Amino acid sequence: MGTDLEQRKQTGEWTALGIDPGTATTGYGIVGQRVDGGFYLVACGVIRTEPDQLMHLRLREIFEDLQSLIQQFQPDEVAVEELFFGRNVTTAISVGQARGAALLAAALNDLPVAEYTPATVKQALTGYGNADKIQMQMMVQSLLELEEAPRPDDAADGVAVALCHLQTARYQSLVNG
Repeated sequence: MGTDLEQRKQTGEWTALGIDPGTATTGYGIVGQRVDGGFYLVACGVIRTEPDQLMHLRLREIFEDLQSLIQQFQPDEVAVEELFFGRNVTTAISVGQARGAALLAAALNDLPVAEYTPATVKQALTGYGNADKIQMQMMVQSLLELEEAPRPDDAADGVAVALCHLQTARYQSLVNG
């Protein structure tokens, strides 16, 4: 990581692209941190792919859309939610592939990447690693001083990943000083 970014982390004024990967819907949120430590929403939304498309075409669409977002908004870092391995192996594999597209987009733009488990994101935002969707959305809304939580849920999840990263990385930067 460059010294310029490290200095900005310690003083504020930097942005992160948070990604909640999925092959049907990939949520994203770009969040900035001000010098005073407060947060602001730059952009958020979802990348949707058609279920009848071939997987490699869906992954290309996710990759290209993330590339466009990175070029447009120029985030300083990228944070990606880690794979939660449930019982459905097929879903886990496709989410892993979407994560790969996101990681490649970050790498090709020379952006540092951080990865967080769903429980870590929940812990960072609510103080409770098993928080539900409503609690998470309320915290996202509160931290960003929004009139309502970002929609749809996948966009709110992307924003939550970005917020988690900004809080975690700034703390680590200050500790490592």
